[in-house]
Amino acid sequence: MTSKGFIPAYVVGVGLTKFIKPRGERDYPEMGYEAGIKAMLDAKINYDEVETGVACYCYGDTTSGQRIFYQFGMTGIPIYNTNNACATGSTGLHLARTLVKNGVVDCALVIGFEKMQPGSIKSVWSDRPSPMGLSVRMMADTRGITSSPPNAQFFGNAGREYMEKYGATEDDFAEIARISHEHSQRNPYAQFRQKYTLDEIKKSPVIYAPLTKLQCSPTSDGAGAAVIVSQKFLDSHPELKDQAILIAGQALMTDLPKLYSRSAMDLVGFDMTAQAAKAAMNEAGVSPKDIKVCEMHDCFSANELITLDGLGLSEPGKAHEMVRRGDITYGGKVVINPSGGLISKGHPLGATGLAQCAELVWQLRGWANNRFVPDASVALQHNLGLGGAAVVTVYKKADGSKNRILSDEQIKKSSLFEYNPAVEARYVTEADADKVRSKNNRNEYALGDTLEKLSARL
Repeated sequence: MTSKGFIPAYVVGVGLTKFIKPRGERDYPEMGYEAGIKAMLDAKINYDEVETGVACYCYGDTTSGQRIFYQFGMTGIPIYNTNNACATGSTGLHLARTLVKNGVVDCALVIGFEKMQPGSIKSVWSDRPSPMGLSVRMMADTRGITSSPPNAQFFGNAGREYMEKYGATEDDFAEIARISHEHSQRNPYAQFRQKYTLDEIKKSPVIYAPLTKLQCSPTSDGAGAAVIVSQKFLDSHPELKDQAILIAGQALMTDLPKLYSRSAMDLVGFDMTAQAAKAAMNEAGVSPKDIKVCEMHDCFSANELITLDGLGLSEPGKAHEMVRRGDITYGGKVVINPSGGLISKGHPLGATGLAQCAELVWQLRGWANNRFVPDASVALQHNLGLGGAAVVTVYKKADGSKNRILSDEQIKKSSLFEYNPAVEARYVTEADADKVRSKNNRNEYALGDTLEKLSARL
């Protein structure tokens, strides 16, 4: 689905909180506030310049977005609250970009956040049909149902189908997880930052074969944010041009009839992903061979394997061979999930798409200097939600050049941060917030206890 707009849209600011275990340690207003303040600091803007807010979350009451955005200022702007399963964060990015590309706004702030419950993902509704009800029935009819977490069964079955069709083995899925965990050591925002051997991955508890615990993304609390602006806005802020990252192509797709083809792979959006990838890369004028760095929705290692194929990064049916050659990590064909991916970084549903965006922005700017992917001029983001939605986004540097690594000192000199946020996770201070909160429409009551909580963490 090609955008009908013609105005270029850029990411000029990103911000993240640490992703943490869901133990009730932080509440969503505080996390969303931290991420939003960081994104505006990065973009060097004041909230008075933001024309639209987009809030992205799956678990929470209506208008939770307003609860976060009012802390920056009560300026009366439209605030959208979005929920599109695990693709919620990227759906928010797509909405913001659509508004910019079609000339509706020049500056939008997107904030994704989630406060989750421990354990596997569960529905909170018991008095109505589940959106996944027909997919569950299809899975029961084709592969059967066990007591394992439903999502692990969906994606585990997709992995089994790939094994049956193309000869992948359980070791291939374990190797994907091993690489993700190894990458995560250098991401200060990751929930888990420990590396494991292949044997340790394989011997962790089986969740649903071929998936073991260390091949599954955890539930998480966290938030991410991004500032999306138009060409007009960028031209009026020339100081941002060196850090602006163009959203060169993007597609949000929902399921096609193949969803109910009785294929376990299509039941988790393989066809939907493939179509979205083609549309996004076509709009950006790139092909899979141009991609050097990719943040992929590896909710389970099985999904990463089949998605390598779906995105066209591997030859059809050869994704496992790509894994075996070491072509998904540094020194290979394309670095997949330098952040550690969902498996290691964590998966607060509404924040995941924003975290993927932040990582790729930092990579193309050269800020991710402790996990830098060299010679990248194009980056690809893939975010998937069962039920379903797939968002594929292609990023380029604004001037079309390849990325070059920058030192922490260079970054500090050119930004409003006193540190490099790509390699160091800090809380925001009241002084940080004062630089970007609305000048004319602040309301201290709207902050609630957020400042007290942040002060205590400092």
